[in-house]
Amino acid sequence: MAAQLTHPPDHHASKSRHERELDALALIAQGLSSRSGQRQMLEEVLAILEEHLAMSRGTIMLLSPDGLELVVEAASRLPDPDRPDLRYQKGEGITGRVLQTGLPAIIPNIAHEPDFQNRIHRRDHQDTGPLFFICVPIALGAQVIGTLSVDIALEDSPALTQTQRLLGIVASMIANELMSRRLAKLERQRLEAENQRLRSNLQEHFQPGNIVGNSASMRLVYTRIHQVAFADTTVLVRGETGTGKELVASAIHYSSPRAEKPFVKVNCAALNENLLESELFGHEKGAFTGASIQRVGRVEEAHGGTLFLDEIGEISLSTQSKLLRVLQEREFERVDSNKPQKVDIRLIVATNRDLEAAVAGKTFREDLYYRIQVFPIHLPPLRERRDDILLLADHFAEKYGQQMNKPVRRISTSAINMMFAYHWPGNVRELENCIQHAVLLSEEGVIHGHNLPPTLQTPDNSDVPATGSLPTRVAVLEKDMIVDALKRSHGSIPAAARDLGITNRIIRYKIKKLNIDYQRLFKSAK
Repeated sequence: MAAQLTHPPDHHASKSRHERELDALALIAQGLSSRSGQRQMLEEVLAILEEHLAMSRGTIMLLSPDGLELVVEAASRLPDPDRPDLRYQKGEGITGRVLQTGLPAIIPNIAHEPDFQNRIHRRDHQDTGPLFFICVPIALGAQVIGTLSVDIALEDSPALTQTQRLLGIVASMIANELMSRRLAKLERQRLEAENQRLRSNLQEHFQPGNIVGNSASMRLVYTRIHQVAFADTTVLVRGETGTGKELVASAIHYSSPRAEKPFVKVNCAALNENLLESELFGHEKGAFTGASIQRVGRVEEAHGGTLFLDEIGEISLSTQSKLLRVLQEREFERVDSNKPQKVDIRLIVATNRDLEAAVAGKTFREDLYYRIQVFPIHLPPLRERRDDILLLADHFAEKYGQQMNKPVRRISTSAINMMFAYHWPGNVRELENCIQHAVLLSEEGVIHGHNLPPTLQTPDNSDVPATGSLPTRVAVLEKDMIVDALKRSHGSIPAAARDLGITNRIIRYKIKKLNIDYQRLFKSAK
């Protein structure tokens, strides 16, 4: 429920403009401090601007989650809030230009401005003549996260400039409140993750055997884990996305003398520079708007244990310098504090980036690179450890078979051949997702080739076995091509025959000869 604000008596018309602006800012500050929902809070801000400062058609737009476009978060008297056109791309119209440049815009007469889109409120012609349009960015530092815009009827440009400055102040207040709410959300997520970590540690102690694989390259990884586990040496785990870098970091920690202490994980790519610094080092009470309490950072949480920084190649240069101090001096300072804090941690970092190229391009500090490059462990991509594909597939089939109560007895030869032929750009994580998909579609405890996802269903990944006589391999290829054609035609034999360039009689003969279970595959076919 929106906060009920205490408005002053209705005599503000007799006040000077300066007094009305102060009243409006006081009410906005009161509204922003309420604990109402975000949209309700912003709608209250627009209502205050309209009531006290004679502004109209106020609109607050915020960046979409993917950061590609502005969408309406709050607006005054919007006729249809569910219209699909209530959005702006960067550089599109006046609002999109403010988003792109980060600079405010004043349009003296929107009726004579060709770039004005008139999209959200759709003003009538009689409304557009004397109206001025002011749009200011809502920014966190140098990052524009939204816009605030209003219509206003003013006659002199000095008043327009003054109004722009006022709206800039309001936009800054909104930005600080949005930052505060985002930090509070991250804190809740951190507490939930910490609770989950504690429950997991109580349930089971990590076993290095949980890393599946017996290829020569993985045996080398196991050797490296064993060599470094009992030391406090900084470890750099390198490998493509989905290769299991976090599993290696967990194996090192839980095999070390620090196993009973915290294992704290931070995904550096998931947070922007300001949030990441607060996440790592914490902040003092009052460090910024919304910092109502002192917060302990992840570095301090990991005291006595291990701090794992995933995607370290994504952090900014300023954060890199502070992290370097932690590595060199084992101390840090919370945001807005001058008091150094000592910390005892073991650092493990991971990346899928080319750090050497980043150092050469001046986007990664050379001194930090050498500090984390003490003991590198390289995780090979799945395409370079094909001996492990079947082991991993069996492991995931058993795991998801138990979860779905669909025990998997075996994986068919055709499915195995397709998995061995595929290049696995997503590595072990992609293989796990594929097996989960196949278990869901499997019947009678067997994973067949047609149970695997469409990404594996290509001519290059056919069911042709790698060995066997020519007639056997040709028969398997024929069966695969006919089944695929029938799938594309939804079980229509004439359509499949046309697709393959053969007659209906031949395809029926092949279905019988190759033991294609037409009735089971295409029960609904006519």
